[in-house]
Amino acid sequence: MSDQITVVAGGGGFIGGHLIADLKQKGVSRIRAVDVKPLDEWYQVFDDVENLQLDLQDQANCLRTVKNADIVYNLAADMGGMGFIENNKALCMLSVLINTHMLMACRDQGVQRFFFSSSACVYNADKQKNEAVVALKEEDAYPAMPEDGYGWEKLFSERMCRHYREDFGMETRVARFHNVYGPNGTWEGGREKAPAAMCRKLIIAKETGNHEIEIWGDGHQTRSFMYIDDCLYGIDRIADSEILEPVNLGSSELVTINGLADLVEEIAGIKVRRTYNLDAPKGVNGRNSDNTRIKEYLDWEPEIRLRDGLAKTYAWIHDEFKKKYG
Repeated sequence: MSDQITVVAGGGGFIGGHLIADLKQKGVSRIRAVDVKPLDEWYQVFDDVENLQLDLQDQANCLRTVKNADIVYNLAADMGGMGFIENNKALCMLSVLINTHMLMACRDQGVQRFFFSSSACVYNADKQKNEAVVALKEEDAYPAMPEDGYGWEKLFSERMCRHYREDFGMETRVARFHNVYGPNGTWEGGREKAPAAMCRKLIIAKETGNHEIEIWGDGHQTRSFMYIDDCLYGIDRIADSEILEPVNLGSSELVTINGLADLVEEIAGIKVRRTYNLDAPKGVNGRNSDNTRIKEYLDWEPEIRLRDGLAKTYAWIHDEFKKKYG
């Protein structure tokens, strides 16, 4: 139907902005982007998109958001990097209102398909104590002991999606994102994630000549990081798939935080002295994505090398840094 609309909730955010650009490139003509932030704080704004500033914790705003929509991508959440989610657990938990009210509104308005962006933070912390981590399979979310606050909200919202599919026939799809990074995202201010923070620290070191950076934790903790282009391809494939249960969407290229610093040093062309803040938020000791299931369903997994994605991210943050600070 020509009047049907594609909705991106959280459209002013990092992933949401990229998703809208991707949808436009694919020829999607009617897009509604919704975010709680004022429009001048959105990471990307498109003039030919219906842009609304609304708080989606409010049910009436959710009804307005999904009117005449046939597919809804719910990326909206109050979140950030580990420094934010460890210190703002109540705020993170309140995002449950967004997904609950969005699902209720979608049911009321007859929305056909609902995509929810979950997180690797849903996984049981007991399985992430060792830096030499065994990659996390989807079933490792249970028995439940997720990241406090943020992870519990995501896990509960996954269950809501499941029950709306089972009880009301709504086509809900859930992807568990693993550390998405890239240009046009947060790189300072406290909500940034490790790749952007590392790029910023090396840029400051290079620009100021003070070749010293602080690393949160001992640097041995392990992660995988997924470049935004892989994330967008995964969202498109999963949203359009018959994958009924939550599925990992993440790179399986494991790196230590020290290894991440090594890569950004190479890109920056400098070596720095590292100090380690053992009292800073550092998250679990080890986390990686087991991609067996997504490969079975889609014959694909995220494949952009960390070094390549970091080079693009570093270049963008460097430009932003120079624009802001000269």
